[in-house]
Amino acid sequence: MIEGSTKPLLATLNGERQAVPPVWLMRQAGRYLPEYRALRAEKGGFLALATDPAAATTVTLQPIRRFGFDGAILFSDILMVPWAMGQDLTFGPGEGPRLSPALIDTALTALQPQRQRLEPVYETVRRVRASLPPETTFLGFAGSPWTVATYMVAGQGSKDQEATRSFAYRDPSAFAALIDAIVAWTVDYLSAQALAGVEAVQLFDSWAGSLSPAQFERWVIAPNAAIVTALRERRPGLPVIGFPKGAGAKLPAYARETGVDAIGLDETVDPAWADQALPPGLPVQGNLDPLALLAGGAALDAGVDRVLAAFRERPHVFNLGHGIGQHTPVAHVERLLARVRRRG
Repeated sequence: MIEGSTKPLLATLNGERQAVPPVWLMRQAGRYLPEYRALRAEKGGFLALATDPAAATTVTLQPIRRFGFDGAILFSDILMVPWAMGQDLTFGPGEGPRLSPALIDTALTALQPQRQRLEPVYETVRRVRASLPPETTFLGFAGSPWTVATYMVAGQGSKDQEATRSFAYRDPSAFAALIDAIVAWTVDYLSAQALAGVEAVQLFDSWAGSLSPAQFERWVIAPNAAIVTALRERRPGLPVIGFPKGAGAKLPAYARETGVDAIGLDETVDPAWADQALPPGLPVQGNLDPLALLAGGAALDAGVDRVLAAFRERPHVFNLGHGIGQHTPVAHVERLLARVRRRG
């Protein structure tokens, strides 16, 4: 249901163009904020922070209290699903997340599901929803199946996802079973987030750009389409934002074939091209380069203006092309918001 101007972000995702586009930023709750760094130091690590509903609620609300963003996004991680599927999840100091056992040499059927690991996430959603300003839209999220699978197979992130791409070519039946399992878990996970209080969800496909066109159709478009279809049946009216990072020229096909309600654009996409190539009227999200935000000054102003000009006739959620960097000055975020929200 469209809630009109009382929730500008939700209305935009439902197809209403706003005179001033709503704004939220990927990773808006994170290490660039001194209040986040203090709380994380107190809790001792990312997973401890993300699974403590009181702390995760505080982190989710920190950028809303400081900046008044139009959207709050749940503080969590895309690897909560494989953790609940039975892999162990760790975040070591100075390194990315690790999952074990890696499925490159362990069967999916050997994992013992631990659904209770998701309960703190749902409790965080309930707490955040009760504390948000009435005009703020609450966004949940999950990793898209391809991206989640790359971590599950290799046990960690990689630059080119070689282990997972090779596995998908070598044993497509086994890999399809993994993708299907992730789809089913993701539908349950996002449905439960919606039941607890999120008003829209985003599917993060951070590694979508590593695939050939045929593999993109099979491992990105088809699984995301399955998730969207299932969510429409179980949670009618829940907007879904698809964010296939690195998709490039494959974006129009992704938009048409997945059925997402809005599409997120990374910073490598020409916004003027996207406006011409994507289906008319489809809401878009993005796509300022996070490094322009880091640089500030004239580079930031020009980048903001370029994105705003490209999407002035289309429903548009202003965002970055990827997550905000940890060294981004708070003053630059304030400057971005002032420029987007200026009138006249």
